[in-house]
Amino acid sequence: MKLYYSPGACSLSPHIALHEAGLAFEAIPAPTKTHQLPDGTDYYTINPLGYVPLLELAGGERLREGPAIVQYIADQVPQKNLAPANGTLARYQMQSWLNFIGTEVHKGFSPLFNPATPDEVKTATKARLAQRLKWVDGELAGKQYLMGNDFSVADGYLFTVTNWAPRVGVDITDLANLNAYRARIAARPAVQAAMKAEGLI
Repeated sequence: MKLYYSPGACSLSPHIALHEAGLAFEAIPAPTKTHQLPDGTDYYTINPLGYVPLLELAGGERLREGPAIVQYIADQVPQKNLAPANGTLARYQMQSWLNFIGTEVHKGFSPLFNPATPDEVKTATKARLAQRLKWVDGELAGKQYLMGNDFSVADGYLFTVTNWAPRVGVDITDLANLNAYRARIAARPAVQAAMKAEGLI
């Protein structure tokens, strides 16, 4: 398999999932600023939408969208328990987390990375993100991970997007549960491996 990623972007989530799964893969940088691969290929010829992540399977099929990709990865190694079994309530609960992270947190950060976003919009965006993350902090009370005691691919996604908070001035320092959770995830060998591969640590 091939994972197309941009260092520190949302593609870190499937990068973590692949290391957690122990699957063989090639990580190919596809920088969001240049859209040029190391061999000079225009990334738009691989993903016409131009963004990461994209997972190319052994047969040449391509999967887009992080939440779909991480579930595919988890389902290749059910014995690793990276996602609850398909058809169970727990699986739908994990999908609920993936959707929440994608729409309320991940996309919530987007205006803060855009230099054209007016200051008043950035202020409102930060306030909304702070509300969402405060709610997440409450949900993490008494839990090791989003789904309880077991790490899931949703955790890799939340860790990835909350990494952006200090870069764009979203203050999460007072969210004790979230910060303890982030420290637990950061210490996982697979997370360390993915971050090292992307030059983040």
